[in-house]
Amino acid sequence: MASSLPIGPVPAAGKSEFRNQKSKPESKDESELLTVPDGWKEPAFSKEDNPRGLLEESSFATLFPKYREAYLKECWPLVQKALNEHHVKATLDLIEGSMTVCTTKKTFDPYIIIRARDLIKLLARSVSFEQAVRILQDDIACDIIKIGSLVRNKERFVKRRQRLIGPKGSTLKALELLTNCYIMVQGNTVSAIGPFSGLKEVRKVVLDTMKNIHPIYNIKTLMIKRELAKDSELRSQSWERFLPHFKHKNVNKRKEPKKKTVKKAYTPFPPPQPESQIDKELASGEYFLKANQKKRQKMEAIKAKQAEALSKRQEERNKAFIPPKEKTVVKPKEASTETKIDVAAIKEKVKKAKNKKLGALTAEEVKLKVEADEKKKKKKK
Repeated sequence: MASSLPIGPVPAAGKSEFRNQKSKPESKDESELLTVPDGWKEPAFSKEDNPRGLLEESSFATLFPKYREAYLKECWPLVQKALNEHHVKATLDLIEGSMTVCTTKKTFDPYIIIRARDLIKLLARSVSFEQAVRILQDDIACDIIKIGSLVRNKERFVKRRQRLIGPKGSTLKALELLTNCYIMVQGNTVSAIGPFSGLKEVRKVVLDTMKNIHPIYNIKTLMIKRELAKDSELRSQSWERFLPHFKHKNVNKRKEPKKKTVKKAYTPFPPPQPESQIDKELASGEYFLKANQKKRQKMEAIKAKQAEALSKRQEERNKAFIPPKEKTVVKPKEASTETKIDVAAIKEKVKKAKNKKLGALTAEEVKLKVEADEKKKKKKK
């Protein structure tokens, strides 16, 4: 019993030490652990990491459209050169219209075959070789977004796809600058090449555009995020208060039917039973008529209908022969006395103008001139 007494306090001290050891890493700031240091890059995968190579051969094949045949034939030596550096074999089959990539015995990187598969997929989707070859880098990825099945109406699909490109490709260029990705819109797919963070944003913008959300809203948000990322203090904080919240302005109103059915008031009693043909004949008295009399009545009713139809048809034909109503002739208004022209006065003026020589003075002007000359002579004397 005595030997067991000193053993009691030992585990208690051990527990306190263990607690102190646990509390040490908690004192570190979590944001420091989560953030990647600036300029840090993952070390490249070399042959030393996998000296024995791969056990099995892997291969991938993809088809390409007819219009890409000429370009692929031209740039295929460059594709083979780029893949040979990573010990991957590439073959182009122009008869079947397919491209194949497969590993060799010298291949040491197990993931390079996936990157080679993405390379031939991008080449088939009209991406140029200069951009597609970037996929072989470790920090670059690609995303092929299928947009063909997102919109049913063909015209609407073309409009929204054009909205993604923008006037003279301005929207697509802005998106490329903000996400550091190369984007290619071709047919029913959108191909993007760039870093993982940028590809995530590109996919969101493309899908939102096809859902009738204009890309300018997402571009504005990306611009704000880029400015916020520059501030080291705001990196660990929530950015919700800075980001814009756009509301839908065009609320689609539910289309109302042309013919509205008004519900009748509820009654627990069933509707009255409709009259049968015999009941109708009994009420009108036809039931008691003979067969030849009934036949005569039917014939009379048919003749009456025919006469009505004939008269209507005749009226429609006669419409062409009815002369149209002539418009009433508007009498010209007599000229008012104020606006009447005095013809006699005009004639007198014309006569005077004919008698008068060009540059000659009038009689009154001649008299005034003579008087002025006489006055001058008197003054001289």
